[in-house]
Amino acid sequence: MISETVLSWQRPLQSWQQLQASAIRDPAILLARLQLPMEWLPAARLAAEQFALRVPEPFLARIQPGDPNDPLLRQVLPLAIEMEQIPGFVADPVGDQAAMVEPGILQKYAGRVLLVATGACAVHCRYCFRRHFPYTQANASTAHWQTALTVIAADSSIKEVILSGGDPLSLSDDRLNELIQALLAIPHVQRLRLHTRLPVVIPQRITPALLNMLSHTRLQTIMVIHANHPNEIDATLRSALTSLRHSGVTLLNQSVLLRGINDDVATLVSLSEALFACGVLPYYLHQLDKVQGAAHFEVDADTARTLHAAVRDCLPGYLVPRLVKEIPGMAAKLPL
Repeated sequence: MISETVLSWQRPLQSWQQLQASAIRDPAILLARLQLPMEWLPAARLAAEQFALRVPEPFLARIQPGDPNDPLLRQVLPLAIEMEQIPGFVADPVGDQAAMVEPGILQKYAGRVLLVATGACAVHCRYCFRRHFPYTQANASTAHWQTALTVIAADSSIKEVILSGGDPLSLSDDRLNELIQALLAIPHVQRLRLHTRLPVVIPQRITPALLNMLSHTRLQTIMVIHANHPNEIDATLRSALTSLRHSGVTLLNQSVLLRGINDDVATLVSLSEALFACGVLPYYLHQLDKVQGAAHFEVDADTARTLHAAVRDCLPGYLVPRLVKEIPGMAAKLPL
């Protein structure tokens, strides 16, 4: 068992659940806390009516007050431009609905399925490709887990189950353990992958109970975190990632190439180096999924290729994430 003393860094004044529940949801509070112009408030409120604002305190603490161009702020601040209808930007840019074989279970690629374990997220990223996802109707929550598990058990070609959402680490340790134990009972499932942003935005989520859960399983466990900028990686996150690595979890990172946030060589190089310094291998650099409301983040394909080539010139190959784009119906993500 992992001792509580090992994670003395992990003892905040509030639990991770409290930090998640108390996330900032009012644009007025966000602007005031970050000393930003209140004239932005009407547009921010309108945009937040379409896709709610949600910023937890640990992530907020890494944003520079008074800087409207802070790369972390730009990821979470609702803007008027989100309400513009841009041709080619749609509600379901990656074909999730067509790939859904049962409520909350998606099968796009051979040998693996994705389970939407919850609709809850700790942070609402404005570029999120699931910002319009119908979680109420298509959520493999507790009530539907048995259906999803039946689908997985019936198909011996499924070697890997991906828990996604929302964010699967929004589930309590007990509920997550319930799901993992059910997957353990399916003999042909060999790997468990968790796609999560929670360790980045609330590092306190990496509890002793979670570490014990992930370290005592026959499943090879992979955690794919989501960091887009080196400013997201602070000492608390580094400690949390170290604890995960010491528990035998393989750590990968996926980023989205975002205009005005990480679309320059120095930032991408710094991000890869910062990730690897805490045991995380850069995995994917996604071209933006064309979701309605996020057109202002797009970096065109030619610019993306040029940036990626320059990053490749600066780093050893194992630190260069694969530049990819997801196209609905394809058998794999498409390298650019």
